[in-house]
Amino acid sequence: MQKKLISLGLMSGTSADGVDASIVRTNGLNQYDLIKDKYYEYDTDIYKDIHNLKDKIHNKEDLERNKTEIDNLERRITIFHAGVIKDLDVSNDTIIGFHGQTIYHNPEERISKQLGNGKLLNQLVKKDVVFDFRSNDILNGGQGAPLSPVFHYLISLQNKIKLPVCFLNIGGISNITVITNKSDLNKLISKDIGPGNCLIDTWIRKNSNKKFDQDGLIALSGTRNEIIFEQAQELYMNRNNKKKLSYDTNDFDISFLRGLSFEDGVTTLTDFTASVIGEELSLSLQNIEDKVQDILLCGGGRKNKVLIEKIKKNLLPHIQLRLIDKLEIDGDFIESQAFAFLAVRSIMKLPISFPNTTGCKIPCTGGSIIKN
Repeated sequence: MQKKLISLGLMSGTSADGVDASIVRTNGLNQYDLIKDKYYEYDTDIYKDIHNLKDKIHNKEDLERNKTEIDNLERRITIFHAGVIKDLDVSNDTIIGFHGQTIYHNPEERISKQLGNGKLLNQLVKKDVVFDFRSNDILNGGQGAPLSPVFHYLISLQNKIKLPVCFLNIGGISNITVITNKSDLNKLISKDIGPGNCLIDTWIRKNSNKKFDQDGLIALSGTRNEIIFEQAQELYMNRNNKKKLSYDTNDFDISFLRGLSFEDGVTTLTDFTASVIGEELSLSLQNIEDKVQDILLCGGGRKNKVLIEKIKKNLLPHIQLRLIDKLEIDGDFIESQAFAFLAVRSIMKLPISFPNTTGCKIPCTGGSIIKN
């Protein structure tokens, strides 16, 4: 019988509004038990500084140019994570899966930069820390993302979900995992399919004192600008990065919205985001041999009811969108649970990414491990 380890996964997504924390007990293979989920909101200064920094970084030269600011913010973010761990009061043998805060992701430059100092965290909390999950995948020809598919596979296995099934995670970026086989991880299929919340959130952050569109209510109050909507679709169709398996929020911008009112901007972006997700989803599922009918929704974007209804209108009629919460799984914490699971797989030297999930040449282990 495989030994079960306790692991705490810490994930801060592209919205950069706080840290999702999940404690799980898992054998790293085919079983996990959830012990606890909890969310910790960043203080206002950290939130603003992350977004201000991300706005300055568009290439690897910018990473070097802003190194002092990056190092200072990394230290503050690491100390914040240490506070989370101390608050959760986990046992001494708990493994810490520390994703950190992505500020720049460009697989073509072979860079995926997360703010999070694993050595400092280890010194602060005196526990084994697994961090830097993406580098080994990139070294082996992969794009460093998405990394949750192997955990989506475990969810489907443990909950006896009928296959084939598709997981749609709508975070800052939208990505999918398609599971067609119960026994072969190499048959997992995954990729980013376009923007998720990032465009809507950026517009809201830059034009109001809010962080996001609660339930899509702002989108309901505006009117779609047809000319700008069609221009945005045309720009997206003619983009240069069509073959990417993973995106950064930097791959999309909101400059095409100039001149729109706040509400009309939110409505136009919501419609545009829904059209991209719906179309890319339909195209991706067309190539799957067995017809996928069920799509399980996770990530913060699933709460935007207006966005979800608009995605449904852009899908083929036989495809059903279902909240993963209907399976009694909290869709807010899938990624933090995933990094708890990935940390255990890293300790066990098991692969966390696969050729059909990130484009790596061979199944890859990942994560740098700092033992206490």
